[in-house]
Amino acid sequence: MKITRLFLTIVLFVVLSGFGNTVDADDVYICKGKGSKRYHYKKDCRGLSRCSTKIYEVSLSKAKEMGRTLCGWED
Repeated sequence: MKITRLFLTIVLFVVLSGFGNTVDADDVYICKGKGSKRYHYKKDCRGLSRCSTKIYEVSLSKAKEMGRTLCGWED
């Protein structure tokens, strides 16, 4: 009984603290140039150095909706 209560308390804490959902609120940077497929956490990321258009700031969820994946240069 005590283990079940402890487990439920931990699960409730994790859910209420937003574990795993906090990153989605952050903004990321994308290039809208032809062939661009990545998003970047830093505007000065090495992966954006060859961007042929303006660099845009969008939400992480929007970047993922666009089919973007994380740049390989990001930590």
